[in-house]
Amino acid sequence: MSEEQPDRPTPELSGVDLARQALVAAKEQARARGAAAQQKKQARRGGLRSGARADGRDPLPLGAAINRLITERGWETPAAVGGVMGRWPQLVGPEVAQHCEPQKYDEDARVLTVQCDSTAWATQLRLLAPTLVARLNEDLGHGTVKMIKVLGPGGPARRYGSLRAPGSKGPGDTYG
Repeated sequence: MSEEQPDRPTPELSGVDLARQALVAAKEQARARGAAAQQKKQARRGGLRSGARADGRDPLPLGAAINRLITERGWETPAAVGGVMGRWPQLVGPEVAQHCEPQKYDEDARVLTVQCDSTAWATQLRLLAPTLVARLNEDLGHGTVKMIKVLGPGGPARRYGSLRAPGSKGPGDTYG
């Protein structure tokens, strides 16, 4: 059982004790003001800055920054196909590349459209299409290109006028 002690009044602080207590309070207030000033300064500079160790805020080499952007946005397939357009002669050979040029890639249907400069080359490319699709998928990843759509040469501009035979396509009859 404990004995209760009578309430003792706390002694009043005087002299050195009072000065110590005032100093502690002043330090706490200064620390709080300093932290607030530091936060304002960081906000003006655009947020936290990188320290001595590497983190996500550090500058990146251009190639790494582009690769990171492509990955974050999900542009891997379009970027790879764009690379194919640039490397077309290496993929199909210089002779075919001289007569056939890739035009566009439909990402949803996974179809690469290629335009040829003559009907003979269009026919040749249609025969080579399965081999070319396999080669492209080997380079880009399986299933990136499902089909190659081959276009023949564009005919001359069609003229419309009174001297046109009904049902005729004009000079476009012999192309394609």
